[in-house]
Amino acid sequence: MLYYLFEYLEGELNIPGAGLFQYITFRSGVAIILSLIISILIGKRIVRSLKKLQIGESVRDLGLEGQLAKEGTPTMGGLIIILSIMLPVLLMCKLDNIYIQLMILATLWMAIIGFIDDYIKIFKGNKAGLKGKFKVAGQVILGLVIALVMLYHQDIVIRMDYDQAVEEGYEIVSVQNQLQDDGAFIKTANVKSTMTNVPFFKDNNFDYKMLLGFLGKNAGKWVWIVFIPMMIIVISAVSNGANLTDGIDGLATGTSAIIGATLGIMAYVSGNTIIADYLNIFYIPDTAELVVFSAAFIGACVGFLWYNSFPATVFMGDTGSLALGSIIAVLSILLRKELLIPILCGIFMVETISVILQVSYFKYTKKRSGVGKRMFLMAPLHHHYQKKGIHESKIVTRFWIVGILLAVIAIITLKIR
Repeated sequence: MLYYLFEYLEGELNIPGAGLFQYITFRSGVAIILSLIISILIGKRIVRSLKKLQIGESVRDLGLEGQLAKEGTPTMGGLIIILSIMLPVLLMCKLDNIYIQLMILATLWMAIIGFIDDYIKIFKGNKAGLKGKFKVAGQVILGLVIALVMLYHQDIVIRMDYDQAVEEGYEIVSVQNQLQDDGAFIKTANVKSTMTNVPFFKDNNFDYKMLLGFLGKNAGKWVWIVFIPMMIIVISAVSNGANLTDGIDGLATGTSAIIGATLGIMAYVSGNTIIADYLNIFYIPDTAELVVFSAAFIGACVGFLWYNSFPATVFMGDTGSLALGSIIAVLSILLRKELLIPILCGIFMVETISVILQVSYFKYTKKRSGVGKRMFLMAPLHHHYQKKGIHESKIVTRFWIVGILLAVIAIITLKIR
């Protein structure tokens, strides 16, 4: 909203300084500051309100040190994160940008599903919360919408050499002349494509229609058969991974902030023609606006740590964790970096795999010998380390360090081929 106001002030009234709002870097800086301030200021009020409403966590005794002391700690604190993201985004972003519209949809959609889950747990006294099939349905619907918009919306394109676009049969949306470093112009085209980035490979590109190569020239028409399920899998996996990681104070929040910062960098390079050309990755028009969203996301996560760091005075609940996961997943998809998720979201992935291995191994050994055995002392993985007597603050810090390492690796894959 402020973007349009200052655009008017600069264009019509020629007010000095109003042009600052045209710069992505300035609006991103303001967004992260606003989200931090909002989360800290409204967080105290929300925590107080949650306590008055007696919206507290019911803790089951799992034999973890300090666990029972968390009984009654307010939950549904994800509301702080959602508000701290949405307000700066509405103020700082270009709201007619399709990428921003999809991020707003993803944030609110999964936040509502998480809120319903928390509401059932707290007010209905059902510790199981929302049935799993409804959560999965929500993730499937979101994945379906994101995939269909990416496939058919005319504003979601990538830029490539015109001759290459014609040769490979891509749908050309627009054509332009792009200035090169040597002063010459080359003809480029904005095309509809299901192309994505692949880490460590020479050309760094992969098109989902290659999986249907046996269909020949008709592969592009039927690419939705593989593209839609892939988007659903990515969103479901990351959303559930974030949910599982939200088990000790500050872990999911800090990890999400690290991932958000990495995706913000990728949004900047993908939305800048010069940097994208230097890194030999395809330029994605209009994605630079996602830098502003990422900044608000980082600020909201860091601001929430004011209350969620050990010892937490509020938990985010599924309202926050499901939303955080969906935001990260959809950001990755829109930036065509979803194949980087195993590296970038390595913490979420390991937490999820630890649960799968624990359950599978227990069932296997029980069926084989009649006595179920466990691979870990407890799953998800962070509880395994708690059982080993490591303080949760140290576990969180070490997981953050690993998260930073994975983030750096994800960034350098842009250049390592």
